[in-house]
Amino acid sequence: MGGVIELVVLMLIIAIFAFAPLGYFIYMYTMKNGEPFGDIEPHGDSDSALLRNVSKAILMVKGKLGKN
Repeated sequence: MGGVIELVVLMLIIAIFAFAPLGYFIYMYTMKNGEPFGDIEPHGDSDSALLRNVSKAILMVKGKLGKN
C-alpha cells in the first residue's frame, strides 16, 4: 500500500511541474485584461515595429516574385 501512495505523490509532483507553464499563462492573461503579450496593436498614426517589419517582408517577397 505504501508503494501506491508514493506513486500517487510522485505523479502529482510531475503533474504540477508539467502544468505550471499553462497556469502561469492563464494567470498573466487574466491579469492584463485579456492581453497576454501586452499592447501590440498600433494606435493612432504610428505603426508598431511588428507591423512595419511584416510589411517590409511582404514587399520584399512581392518584389522577388515579380522579378521572376
